[in-house]
Amino acid sequence: MRKQKGMTIIAVLVFAFLFLPLVIIVVTSFGQSSTIQFPIDGFSLEWYKKALSSETFMNSFKLSLSIGVGATLLALLVGVPTSYALSRYHMKSKQLFKNFFLSPTMIPGIVVGYSLFQYIVIKFNLPVIQALLIGHFLISLPYIIRVVGSSMEQLDFSIEEVAWTLGCTKTRAFMQVVLPNVSSGIFAAFMLAFVNSFNNVPVSMFLSGPGVTMLPTSLLSYIEYTYDPTVSAISVMIMVLTVFLMFIIEQTLGLASIA
Repeated sequence: MRKQKGMTIIAVLVFAFLFLPLVIIVVTSFGQSSTIQFPIDGFSLEWYKKALSSETFMNSFKLSLSIGVGATLLALLVGVPTSYALSRYHMKSKQLFKNFFLSPTMIPGIVVGYSLFQYIVIKFNLPVIQALLIGHFLISLPYIIRVVGSSMEQLDFSIEEVAWTLGCTKTRAFMQVVLPNVSSGIFAAFMLAFVNSFNNVPVSMFLSGPGVTMLPTSLLSYIEYTYDPTVSAISVMIMVLTVFLMFIIEQTLGLASIA
């Protein structure tokens, strides 16, 4: 009984340690003071209005959205066929290929960002938008490979072979038989990769340029000079978006496992 009570206390403390800062951020985003104070001295939506009316933040939000969607779509174009090949065919070096595609998740983000900066920006001198698109494609691809690959490995490929015997070409069978059966995994992979791209800091920080910044980088730059509740308001909006997308991912994967 004492052991169970002790574990309960530890669980509550861990929960408080993890979520109390988030609660403080949410509360301070509605404060009236021009500085971040907790507890707040009054209720106000001023900081949300300021964030939504800021041209800098809106431009960086649109850029994060477009880069995230574009990079994730590119990752799907590469990752889905790759996942299919790794799951469908028996290769001696299959695990080596998997580790290669998943390697960006095994390396610290700051190292990945700096490496991409040296290679993409310094060596090839690519424009900022192209550099960001390539960088976010590379960090999105592992999530596509991992989630779609998991769905592919659970697929009974005999249904594809039946389609072949009925006269379907391999391309048509892949498009009309394989993809519909892993569509939930593909959607979940897209959402997960997009969330990772949208919230990424290291790659966005190293590959951004003058006047072209992603939302996390723009937020960090703002904090350097001004630390008012606008930061809390933007953080809350990012949290809400992330939680909403993760909820969709969880529901999608849950439906896929039931199917």
